[in-house]
Amino acid sequence: MPRWLRLTLLWASSATLVLVVIALIAVHFLLQPERITAVLQSQARSAGLELNLASPATPALFPRPALELQGITLNAQGASMPILLAARGRLALPWRTLFRGETIISQMQIDSPRVDLDALQSWLANLPSGPAAAPEDIPRIDAGVQISRGSLVRGNQLLLGDVELETGRLASEHPFRLTISAKDANGTPTQLRLTLTPRIQAGALQLDNIALRLTHSTTLTLQLAGDARWRGAADASAHLAGKLDHADTGQYVTAIELAPADDSNPLMLSLKIDGPDNHADLHLPPLALADWWTQLDHDEGPRLAVPPGNGHAEIAKIDTGDISIEGLTIQAGSDVPASAASAPAPKPAAPVKPATAKPAPTRKTP
Repeated sequence: MPRWLRLTLLWASSATLVLVVIALIAVHFLLQPERITAVLQSQARSAGLELNLASPATPALFPRPALELQGITLNAQGASMPILLAARGRLALPWRTLFRGETIISQMQIDSPRVDLDALQSWLANLPSGPAAAPEDIPRIDAGVQISRGSLVRGNQLLLGDVELETGRLASEHPFRLTISAKDANGTPTQLRLTLTPRIQAGALQLDNIALRLTHSTTLTLQLAGDARWRGAADASAHLAGKLDHADTGQYVTAIELAPADDSNPLMLSLKIDGPDNHADLHLPPLALADWWTQLDHDEGPRLAVPPGNGHAEIAKIDTGDISIEGLTIQAGSDVPASAASAPAPKPAAPVKPATAKPAPTRKTP
């Protein structure tokens, strides 16, 4: 190789290396990973959480600007048990972040997250009550969220594994898509697909064109469609209707209604199922039902009580793992027939007057 060509290649490679180093320094300076990490930690603290990383976030430029996160830990403030542990994460940023300095996340990717249900429930139980009004705007995520190889555990017990989650763009009046797939402890697959269009109208959060499809193994498929509205606190309403297909028992007409709370009634959820050998018409207060459910897992032991609600159900068979129930009938609230002790006493029968025989008429003889 001629000497002049070797020198040219040497200078070209040296210049390229210098440009790469300058680009990395510029990207680090422009992305400011310490600032963005501080913003994320501040947002976590406002929600009562602590976000920690095993090492400082590192910037990346290709295929687009991003921050690489290693060893993610998310705890409730003051708690020792982490809610989430993740090996790696990636925050994709739009190109304008390099020049405008805006903290905008276009996509969030989390690899191998592990979520502990006990820690999550403990954090949720300590949250203040919900906002009194609907948000003025919908948070924007340009390219959505991706979670791969996730798991949901309870202590050392695996509840769901191989969790894959993917969402589309989240923006007002733009169709939003959510897909979740997972396997239970027995390896049975479950998948949820949800599409809807969010928007803010007349001070309320509207969820239009809701389409939900839930499949469990090859046995059960639930499909619902409808819309929902939330004005804040317990002022929420929804209407979803569709069908439930069960491979062994048949098809069921299904409807879910959510009625908002008022001065005399709490938020009420109505569930109707009608099909072969199974019928249900239940009215449940979801907030009271959630409190009742948490009492079953109380720290001092389960506290058994009659679940809140009103309605009736006739279920031919329930088979969930080690538990099998046949011929189940539920009657609650005003649908419970009155017992003999509480039934009003029957009115005494009116006295019967003895019948009196009239004397036979006498016949006169001429």
